[in-house]
Amino acid sequence: MPHPLRSSAPAARLPAFVLAAALALLTATFSTLAPAPLLAAPGKGPDTVADVAERVMDAVVNISTSQNVAASRSVPQPQLPPGSPFEDFFDEFFKRRQDDGGEQRSRRVSSLGSGFVIDPSGLIVTNNHVIADADEIFANFNDGSKLKAELIGRDTKTDLALLRVKPDKPLVAVKFGDSEKLRVGDWVMAIGNPFGLGGTLTVGVVSARNRDINSGPYDNFIQTDAAINRGNSGGPLFNMDGEVIGINTAIISPSGGSIGIGFAVPAATAKPVIAQLGEFKEVRRGWIGVRIQPVTDDIAESLGLGKPRGALIGVVSENSPAARGGIKAGDVIVKFNGRDIKEVRDLTRTVADAMADTDVEVVVVRKGKEETLHLKVARMPEDDKPETPKPASDSQKVAPKKALGIELSAMSDELRKRYSIKSEINGVVITGVDASTPASDKGLKAGQVIVQVGQEAVASPSDVEKQVDALRKQGKRSALLLVSDGEGKQEFVTIPLN
Repeated sequence: MPHPLRSSAPAARLPAFVLAAALALLTATFSTLAPAPLLAAPGKGPDTVADVAERVMDAVVNISTSQNVAASRSVPQPQLPPGSPFEDFFDEFFKRRQDDGGEQRSRRVSSLGSGFVIDPSGLIVTNNHVIADADEIFANFNDGSKLKAELIGRDTKTDLALLRVKPDKPLVAVKFGDSEKLRVGDWVMAIGNPFGLGGTLTVGVVSARNRDINSGPYDNFIQTDAAINRGNSGGPLFNMDGEVIGINTAIISPSGGSIGIGFAVPAATAKPVIAQLGEFKEVRRGWIGVRIQPVTDDIAESLGLGKPRGALIGVVSENSPAARGGIKAGDVIVKFNGRDIKEVRDLTRTVADAMADTDVEVVVVRKGKEETLHLKVARMPEDDKPETPKPASDSQKVAPKKALGIELSAMSDELRKRYSIKSEINGVVITGVDASTPASDKGLKAGQVIVQVGQEAVASPSDVEKQVDALRKQGKRSALLLVSDGEGKQEFVTIPLN
C-alpha cells in the first residue's frame, strides 16, 4: 500500500488541484506533529518582556546623593620626651597641618540607588534610606539627562520617600498596580541601578507574600527571586502589565550580592503613604490607643475562639478612641473597618491606614461572643505611649495563698515598695513561683501583678482561687491571666489548669 502522501504516478502529470491538496495535507500533518515552541511551553516563563520594558524603562531613574562628612584627625601627634631630637620636627609638622585646616577638612561621600517617576510633572518615589542624610540629591534619567531633586517628604516606618524634580518637558511616568491580586508564582520584573550599572532589568517570580523581616511595624513585604542587588533600592517591581506592584527595598545576602531573596514594599502599602507625603509632606496614621498581642492556641482555647485569629487587646489607653468606643482589655478584634484581622500585623496596618476622624466598625470577640462596636479613629501621636488604665479598687490585706503553682499576696504598701509597683497598678501580687510548674515555664515571677483571671478582675488571692475553680467547672483546659509588671506593661498569659 502506498504512503498516503506519496503517489505512484509522476508528480508532473498530477493536476494542479491535486498537488495543492497534497501540500495542504502535508503542512497540516507536520504542524500537528511538531512540538509547541519552547518558550510557550508551560512553566518556561513569558516569551519576552521586551515590550513592557521598552514602555517603562524611561520612567526608572538612578538616584545619586552626596553629603559632606567631617573628617577626624587620623594620625595623633606622638608624645615625645622633652629634649627629643624629633620634638621640633613633629611640633612643626602638626602645627602646619592645623594651620592648613587639616583637622577641619571634610570629605564628600556619595551613594547610589534607584527610583521611578509617578507623575509627568516630576514626582519620583524612592526608599528613604537611599536619600537619608543627603546634602544633595540628583535623578539620572535613561536618556542621560540629570536633574537636581528636592525632598518632599519621607516615612521612616515604611522606608519610603517622595522627591520632586523640575523637568523642561513632561516625563515618562508609571502607575501603581494592585499588589493585593498578586499570587505566589506570578512573574515580575525589576529595573534599577545595581552597583551603579544603571538601567538593569531582571525577571523572576513572586516567591512569597506578607513577609515580616522585622524592619518596621508595618512589614508585609513581597518576596521575589528577581535579582536585586545593592543600588536596586527604591526601584520598581513591575507586573507583566508594566504596573508598579512593589518598591524594591531589601535583600538577604551573606555576600552582599543577590542570592534570590529580595523584598519589595507592596503597592497597597506604598500608595497611601505616597499620597499623604504628596499632600501633607508627612504621614498621618490612624490610632485607636490599644496595646495588642498575638492570639496563641492556648489563648484561643481560653477565649472560646476555636482557632487562633485576630488581635488580643492587652491595654486600652484612658480616654482613647478605643476606650470611648467600648473596647476592653481581653477583647479580640477580628474585623476592623470591614477588613478581616487574621493576626496582629493585620490590625497594626489596618488601623494605620485609616484616616483620622474616620468612623469605623469594629467586630470583637468578648467572652466567646462576637460584638460590633463603633469608634472614631484619631491621629497617631508622635509618641504612642498609652496612658495607664484606671486603677481598680484597693483590696484588703490577706495571708499569702497558692494557686497554679503561684504564691499570691494581696496588694500592700510594703509590696509596692519591695517590687517597685506603681501606685496606679492594682491586682494580686505574685510573691513566688514554683520552679517545676507551667507558671514558671511561662515566665511568671515575683513582683508581677495578676490583674485578671478569665477576663474577670481580681483584687485578692481568694478572687484568683474562685476564678480558677470556675474555669475548671466550665471545662476549660487553661486559665487566661492578664499580668502586669511594676511599670504597668501588661500581657496575657495562659496557664494549664491540670
